[in-house]
Amino acid sequence: MAARIRVARIGAAHGVRGEVRLWSFTQDPAAVAGYGPLETGDGARRFEIESLRAAKDHFVARLAGVDSRDAAESLCNTDLYVPRERLPPIDEPDTYYYADLIGLNALTANGDELGTVTAVHNFGAGDIVEIAPAAGGAPLMVSFTEATVPEVDVEGGRIVVVPPEEIVVPAERSEGRDP
Repeated sequence: MAARIRVARIGAAHGVRGEVRLWSFTQDPAAVAGYGPLETGDGARRFEIESLRAAKDHFVARLAGVDSRDAAESLCNTDLYVPRERLPPIDEPDTYYYADLIGLNALTANGDELGTVTAVHNFGAGDIVEIAPAAGGAPLMVSFTEATVPEVDVEGGRIVVVPPEEIVVPAERSEGRDP
């Protein structure tokens, strides 16, 4: 499991007094303010959210120590992380943080290896699981739905994927099946 979890991204400066646009990646977007200091990816900088208010599709945040537009602009596109232990525990079965999926083996229902989960994306139309194929080549992107990913076993280190028909898994190629 990941030691640190990405919970937000700083966007463009907002105004002239050092506020920034902030996109939260948490289930409850406003909860990002309650996780304590947020860190950059390399851990070199820490930010405390002093105030947070909702805007159209993001938040406007005042970060401690960011007092000018120039300082705010220098932070644009900075991802913010928290240590895993600061996140609330998960008490529901079959519930997990997406970060827990990274590194899991992706298998077909027959047990054929597809590859390794490298990311979970959301480009606006739903979640997508990115899998680095075991045989190499371009990443496999599959919808993260119950039909396409019917089983997630974080403790067992695997997910089961029902690939779309147009995707040929390596075992099918070796058995001489047509794509």
